[in-house]
This record gives sequence, structure tokens and C-alpha cells, in this order.
Amino acid sequence: MDGTDDSRPGTGAGLTTGAVARRFGVAPTTLRSWDQRYGIGPAAHEGGKHRRWTAADLALLERMCALTNAGLPPAEAARVARAETRTALEPKAPGVDGGPSAPAPDGPAAPRSTARRRAGSGLQLGDARVECKGLARAALRLDSHAVDRLLEAVIAEHGIVAAWTEVVVPTLRAVGRKWESSGEKYVEVEHLLSWHVSSALHRRRAVPDEGPTADPVVLACVPGETHTLPLEALAAALGERGLPVRMFGAALPAEALIEAVRRTGPSAVALWAQSRTTASRPLAQHVAHMTWGVRGARRQPAVLTVGPGWTAPLVPGTLHPLGLREAVDTVASVLGR
Repeated sequence: MDGTDDSRPGTGAGLTTGAVARRFGVAPTTLRSWDQRYGIGPAAHEGGKHRRWTAADLALLERMCALTNAGLPPAEAARVARAETRTALEPKAPGVDGGPSAPAPDGPAAPRSTARRRAGSGLQLGDARVECKGLARAALRLDSHAVDRLLEAVIAEHGIVAAWTEVVVPTLRAVGRKWESSGEKYVEVEHLLSWHVSSALHRRRAVPDEGPTADPVVLACVPGETHTLPLEALAAALGERGLPVRMFGAALPAEALIEAVRRTGPSAVALWAQSRTTASRPLAQHVAHMTWGVRGARRQPAVLTVGPGWTAPLVPGTLHPLGLREAVDTVASVLGR
């Protein structure tokens, strides 16, 4: 912890490193390392006081996290994030209100700026897909029917992986940033959007005809980990590919996980950790070394450590796919599909 949080709007104090770590699911030590190595950290340093993250600092960090989750090495992700930030800060024609807000570099000035403010109600969506903006508008209105309709449409058209990566995640992050910069004002928006995303994933998840000899894929959050939405997206994407899944959800106790592996004899086990504090390397190694079957034909699961909590060095004997698409492809490869 870095001291008492003061993230109320209008204080100008910004967020502490501890608050930022909880928001992004990144360990405070990782944030400090990124600051020291790559300059991704609080821009303002006040002697003798806790370091505070401004909205601009958070935007840079959010892009850094997105790039590393997409598979870029941290050094390259930091370089790209800083370059994009510099581009975004280049002077542009003022908006219709005479303020600093401006459209994307490739768009017309006043009309697009006005449309963006109305469409996103202040959400920072940048050059995100148009579906993101529609979903953001519906969520900000707390329009459940519109959120459901938009999610169903984008999943039906693009599939789970593309819908999650290109629409759902950018929108959730934009809502999260709005929440952080506005105190508790937008908590209900994030909760509503997350619940409907979860519901849409459950509705779209196909149940394959496994057959008597199908070895399932076990999906579970590590003990103490309550962030399940990315794992639900993985379950839905695997189901979409016709792969058998056993989903155990949030904070599965270690003993229960081991028993589940023993009872199901899975071909693969995916362990989700949002935070480095919950990522249990000993547990992942233990599962990776589990075996079953008759002598001479014993088997063991491929273990995937998924989520931003599993930072380098990688857990020996496990796979570490970066992003939803790579995780699905890895499981499909393990199953020979």
C-alpha cells in the first residue's frame, strides 16, 4: 500500500500506486519497475509525499497493459505507448467549445469532436471500433436492452474472440477510466456492463457433444482470485470451437482444484490470475506434475497460466499464452483440434 487513496474528483491529487495496482490488476512492484525502467509512472514527483498518478499517467499505463497483454515485450510496449501518447498530445484544432478536446488525427475537426462527446459522454475511446461507442452509450444510459442487443450482434457477427478483444475490453477499460476519474459516480455503469457481458458469454457458449472419451479443459481462478470475466470469455471461446470445458469460476481452493483435476483427467488446465499477489506458482507447478492412468500409459495435463498476474519468469512446466486468441489456439493445439 502506498498510503491513503485520494481519488475524489476535483482534488487534483490523483491516485496512489496502490490504488492504481488494484484498478489494473498489476502488482505495485511491477508498476515501480516499469517506472524505473521505462518511464511508465507518475509524471509528478513531490519530495516527501506519496507519488500520485494523474489521468494522463493512467491512460499511458492502460495502453502499456494492453500492449503487454497482446504479447509485446515490456520495453517495446513502453516505447509504443509513449509514442502514441506524444502523437495524441500534438496540437490540434480546438473543438466547437473552444477547449482542448479534438477529434482523431484523421478526422474532420468540429463535427467529429461534437459527435464523439455525445456518443461516448466523455469516455476516452480514441479510435475504437464504432461498436465500442454504441456499447458505451447504452451502458452509460443503463439501457440493459440495448447493451444486450449490441453484445449479441457483435458476438454473432465477429465471434467471441474478436468481440471480446476489439469491443468488450476497450469499452470496459473506458468505463473503468471514467469511474476512476469521477469518484464513485460510474460504478453502476461498470457493474451493469460486466454483468451483461457475462450473461452474453454464457448465452453464446456452445455445449459440444463430447463423447465418452473426451478429455475436458479445466478452467479455474487461482485461490483468492475473484476476477472471472476473462476466464468466462475463454470458456465461451473454447465452446465456440467445440472444445469440452469444465468451468470452476472464482477463487477455487487449492485442494478443490487438485481434486477436480484428479476426477476429470483433463487434457489442459487454465489457471487465471489477475494479480501477481494471487498467482500461485507452487500450485501451478503441482498441477503440471500431476499424473493419472495405468502404468506405462500415464498422462498429465498441459497447464496454462493465463492473465496478467503471471509475470516473468514463467512457471516451469507451464504454457503462458498472451491474450484470448492465443489461449484458444494453445488449447486447440493441445487437444489436436
